[in-house]
Amino acid sequence: MKESEKPFEKSPRDVEPLAEAPPLEVQRAQEERLLKAWKTPQGWRYWSAVNNSEVGMWYTGAAFAFFLFGGILALLMRTQLAVPENDFVSADTYNQLFTLHGSVMMFLFAVPLFEAFAIFVLPEMLGARDLPFPRLSAYGFWSFVLGGVFVCGSIFFNAAPQGGWFMYPPLATQYQPGIGNDIWLLGLSFIELASIAAAVEIIVGVLKTRPPGMRINLIPLYGWYILVVAVMVLFAFPPLIAGDILFELERMLDWPFFDVARGGDPVLWQHLFWIFGHPEVYIIFLPSIALVAMIVPTFARTPMVGYSWIVLAAVGTGFLSFGLWVHHMFTTGLPGVSLGFFSAASVAVAIPTGVQIFCFIATLLAGRVVRSTPMLFVLGGLVIFVLGGLTGVMVALVPFNMQAHDSYFIVAHLHYVLVGGAVFPVLAAFYYFFPMVNGKKLSDRLGKVAFWLIFTGFNVAFFPMHLSGLQGLPRRVFTYPADTGFDLLNLISTVGAFILAAGVAVFAWDVIRPRKQQPYAERNPWGAGTLEWLTQMPGKPWGTRSIPEIDGRYPLWDQPNFMRDVDEGRFYLPDAEEGKRETIVTSTIDAQPIQCLRVPGPTFLAFFAAMFTGGVFIFATFHWWWLTVISGGLALGTILLWLWTGTAIIPEKGEKDVGLGLTLPLYGSGPKSVGWWAMLITMIGDMTAYAGLVFGYFFYWTVHDNFPPDPSPGPGLFWPLLAGALLLSAWLLMVLARYWNRRDWAGGFHGALVTAIALALAGGLALFAGPWLAGLDPTQHVYPAIVWVLVLWTLVHIAIGVIMQLYCIARRWAGKLSAQHDIDIINVRLYWHFMAITVLVTIAVIAGFPLIA
Repeated sequence: MKESEKPFEKSPRDVEPLAEAPPLEVQRAQEERLLKAWKTPQGWRYWSAVNNSEVGMWYTGAAFAFFLFGGILALLMRTQLAVPENDFVSADTYNQLFTLHGSVMMFLFAVPLFEAFAIFVLPEMLGARDLPFPRLSAYGFWSFVLGGVFVCGSIFFNAAPQGGWFMYPPLATQYQPGIGNDIWLLGLSFIELASIAAAVEIIVGVLKTRPPGMRINLIPLYGWYILVVAVMVLFAFPPLIAGDILFELERMLDWPFFDVARGGDPVLWQHLFWIFGHPEVYIIFLPSIALVAMIVPTFARTPMVGYSWIVLAAVGTGFLSFGLWVHHMFTTGLPGVSLGFFSAASVAVAIPTGVQIFCFIATLLAGRVVRSTPMLFVLGGLVIFVLGGLTGVMVALVPFNMQAHDSYFIVAHLHYVLVGGAVFPVLAAFYYFFPMVNGKKLSDRLGKVAFWLIFTGFNVAFFPMHLSGLQGLPRRVFTYPADTGFDLLNLISTVGAFILAAGVAVFAWDVIRPRKQQPYAERNPWGAGTLEWLTQMPGKPWGTRSIPEIDGRYPLWDQPNFMRDVDEGRFYLPDAEEGKRETIVTSTIDAQPIQCLRVPGPTFLAFFAAMFTGGVFIFATFHWWWLTVISGGLALGTILLWLWTGTAIIPEKGEKDVGLGLTLPLYGSGPKSVGWWAMLITMIGDMTAYAGLVFGYFFYWTVHDNFPPDPSPGPGLFWPLLAGALLLSAWLLMVLARYWNRRDWAGGFHGALVTAIALALAGGLALFAGPWLAGLDPTQHVYPAIVWVLVLWTLVHIAIGVIMQLYCIARRWAGKLSAQHDIDIINVRLYWHFMAITVLVTIAVIAGFPLIA
């Protein structure tokens, strides 16, 4: 018996078999209404589209364009290093090249590309019409493009950052006064927000928009991997945002977080950066392995061997990756106990990785492998990644790391892991999924030429770097003296880099070449078993003709006549009677239908919201404060208009017949609502960034014998405790406002919220008064600086909470919020729960801890 046919995986729907298909004229009328509802805008309005297919395609194209840009930077670097004492570029230009190369590949290609692929293919893989927040996906895309162009464009004005993609202080804070590092900090912080927005979309999509029957043990392996990685983004990116805040405050306002003379410590940046940086490697690796997990069963013609083991290994890899950040800090003088612990953890992560690799090999051995271009890239990537993994175990050992640290051996190891683990699977996925873009395949002949050029060029370029690194060639040097033994190795590496570039050029041509005369591919051209290959050739904008009910992990293999039944509209939502875009929301574990969700359609609001938000970061980079404020106000107004017109819409009726005799509500709130889940996930990420700032406070306590410094007035007890009492009272009234709204008492609702707003504002003033009246000067010492950061973080969140409360009052007055339709007030209440935690922690740290320190 196949694993996907085990009895416990049968459909939960205890009804009669599917009914007969409706007449052809009815099917055509349904398709016309679906097409009208999901139609992609034409002309200049095309750029207002929010469909996952369109946004995912844009996202993928933009990420690959940044990849090509980063590759050109790498070729310029290799040209400089081809011969000793070369003057092809200056030292400053080289510093800009390697800083942007690393930043582009890590921040603008690897992570955005996984999110782009997920936005494009995940709804089809889950049998959904779209992800739950399509406008959020569009907002993330436009933010990504604007931030990427801002960062990359700096090099054309000789203003690019020069501190490396890791941007270590004090070099990047005190000794590089130009604007380049500010562009890196603020530009990439903007991009990180876009990545977190995509992570929220992906988590809610996987958990809540699966088709009926797709219980948690039936989720496609790609869905599992993407879910793990999105959760990792939620916990990895916020510490870097916290570090960016401290970094920019030092550069902009001279707050001494990394200035040793005033109590700061540059090692704090390394901790915050690598808490992000090492999980980042697995955030890149796991989505690419997810692609392999979808491609291998298709061409092995058999279900994946060890599904449960792969899921556990993916979760284990994600968990262990957060215990490895000191792997990059073995030479910073940390205690030997810490080095031993992190070295062991760095070796241990190889175990779940090995489990995944062996499951892939077992699947290939168990099946009948069909040769193809995607499989060629998969196998080449696995070979390169395994070689990189072996050197990874070497650098995880402290004695070897001490010798190889900051040498070209590390450059070789990093590229073997990331190119083998990410780039090759991505190229395989391009060849595999490309028919979903326009219904036509890429060329097998050009694909094989590209593969051998890329595979050969990569090994010629990077294998010699192991040897040059062991011989002592340091990283990040723009030249080297002659007759030191590095000449031939560097020349070989440069030749290999250009061979690699030729392969990428062949691939790029294959993607963009005209295809007018090429016939459409047959449907499900690879003979796959998963839902995304229900796609017609060419695809329709509605994604799935009817949302199916599934019985196994490979429905196209296991369920007879499955594609026919979907096409004939025998499943759920075969029609769009009201002209709305709709999909089904299901329960988190069992995938039981709980709501018919209406998703918003095309709009330019997401574009303008992204542009105005980007303006805040860009204008702040140049210290154009009035423009920063204006842009921030426009961003806030646009986002509020977006929420007002596109979320929590009260439907014209309470329920809808979605097919198969099932009636679902059109409105849901609380944990049944996708908006509630989005708020919960967003606030977890927000609290993670806040935890990074609190970590900074206690880090300074551990490295100083006298912290808080004595004598130091501190903020005292009175004002923080008063602020806590006022703010917690505001939180309690927020809870009561929701209670009274549910009982439809408008007077109690408005009175509670108005009073809560007044108390929140008063509490914010009291919290500000503590350090202000105590005369804490954040430029004098790191203690007042970190106190002010915690206070300002809390004040900003109070301001956001007040805006949310005003929004709820306006919604109630406008009739868009009622006792039965209360998504807004429930979500704002959830925000204030986290707000209360922030207030308590801030007061405990700044007022309570000095009493016991």
